[in-house]
Amino acid sequence: MEVEQISVFLENKSGGVAEVVDLLARSHLDVRALSLADMADFGILRLIVPETERARQVLHEAGFTVRASQVVAAQIPAREGGLAEVLNAVKRESINVEYMYAFARGGRDILVFRFDRPLEAVAALRRAGVEVLDAAAVQGS
Repeated sequence: MEVEQISVFLENKSGGVAEVVDLLARSHLDVRALSLADMADFGILRLIVPETERARQVLHEAGFTVRASQVVAAQIPAREGGLAEVLNAVKRESINVEYMYAFARGGRDILVFRFDRPLEAVAALRRAGVEVLDAAAVQGS
């Protein structure tokens, strides 16, 4: 139930994110979700795209440092306290959230997680009744 994301390492300068998304757009690659983390000398742009390997190749050929990794996506229940339910499900199991970001797609609010123990996290989320999404639901058209 893991989703593949790519991480692009960017120099901290104006226009870096625009350069990446312009290149993807010119290559007919859609961005489904993204997150940008700012470090002292560089940034990490995390992207979910339908064709991970092709996006990775396009960016690598343009000179970007790119890495693919696995993340977990879960739907936030559409009710008051839904986000708390999701986070408490992994907290109860002492599973560490390394990072997370959210996006909306098709009327769904989706959280993307990087866990220290992803298989245990998926099991904990399911036990709590949280819908864990497959790659097609997150990366697909």
